[in-house]
Amino acid sequence: MSIYAKKAFFSGSYVKQAIVFSNALFGLRNSSVALKHTIGSRSISELSGAKVETPEVKAVVYGKYGQPKEVLRALKYRLPPLTPTSIHLHFLAIPINPSDINQIEGVYPLRPPFTREEFGTDDAVAVAGNEGVAEVIGVGDQVKGFNVGDWAVMANAGFGTWRTHAVARPDQIVRIEPGSIDLASAATLTVNNATAYRMLKDYVKLQKGDYVIQNGGNSGVSQAVIQIAKAWGINTINTIRKRPDFEQIKSRLQSLGVGESGATTIVVSDEDLENKYRSKSQFLEFIGDEKANIPLGFNCVSGDSAIMIAKHLSRSGYLVTYGAMSRKPMRIPASMLIFDNLHFVGYWMANWKETHSIEEYREMLDDIIALIQTKKLGSFVYEENKWGEETDEKELLAKFYEIFDKAYPDSHGVKQILRIH
Repeated sequence: MSIYAKKAFFSGSYVKQAIVFSNALFGLRNSSVALKHTIGSRSISELSGAKVETPEVKAVVYGKYGQPKEVLRALKYRLPPLTPTSIHLHFLAIPINPSDINQIEGVYPLRPPFTREEFGTDDAVAVAGNEGVAEVIGVGDQVKGFNVGDWAVMANAGFGTWRTHAVARPDQIVRIEPGSIDLASAATLTVNNATAYRMLKDYVKLQKGDYVIQNGGNSGVSQAVIQIAKAWGINTINTIRKRPDFEQIKSRLQSLGVGESGATTIVVSDEDLENKYRSKSQFLEFIGDEKANIPLGFNCVSGDSAIMIAKHLSRSGYLVTYGAMSRKPMRIPASMLIFDNLHFVGYWMANWKETHSIEEYREMLDDIIALIQTKKLGSFVYEENKWGEETDEKELLAKFYEIFDKAYPDSHGVKQILRIH
């Protein structure tokens, strides 16, 4: 005998039911398949007039800005009832990103609104987290384009993804085909992969054989850059800090991606770049291509590291800054602007979304998904952690902090992903 808990929907209402039946009766291993083919879209509970009850949400919230461990707390509340124009979501997998932490600290420009209404709390709070993949478990009668069982990712940052369930408007999420890619790739689709994709496409018309140079070569965005670039025939030069496991990280970065054009992945330590290959001639000799065209660079560290990679850009090249992990300012020599005609620009995914349509966003996601499906993108180091099984709020927060401590302040290139119960 097996117990299958089916979340069923009829006329836009949500019902949770438990149905006990024998797998042998249907001759199937997957009870959900048997159930789907037996009762379709109507449930036994619905047909018998059972009382509607929404799921209990378990969330990580904050009511003021500050250090995460000083302001975060766990909260349990009931999901608001489904309306004709709303969608109910059950999150499947959620990453912890640096921008999530910056948002909690109050140093990230995009800040979610604090509210009491949804949560029933005495003080106004916001749910932390910006990225993740969820399954659609309820659809209002007037909603078009979404069905129960679809997967969805966030249309914009600030949604609040560190929770087990959520209610959303159709314009807040983007549908992706369920099971079209693995959960870890789906959960990290809209931040690192999208940032890498846009930076490679939007500033320079790269040609096969060109080079892109970037610091923070072990970051999530950098790993996505390596893979997308290799798929497009673009070489990458990646700087990382000197550390005891440098050779292992170097080998792993060089193994990323699939390319048929012979594109290479070069990894060098920050220290060697500064001390051994300071001049352009020394650097070109190091990479083994005296005619290398390096029109594009990516900076997530800032400070001296940014200027160090800018030195090796070709004339009129672009250095795109998308992060400042060192929290140090860039001091740009006037010669880089006057004589080298270098362009220093910034990239933020939220800005791109403001100036582009949802159709363009979907088109980009489709391209990225296609790269993942063909095994050209999606390889990254992550650790999956179960979360949401805990019943007590203190236990929920304690378990979350166990995971959080592995992601902050230094993840060592290992993405922490919450796998939701």
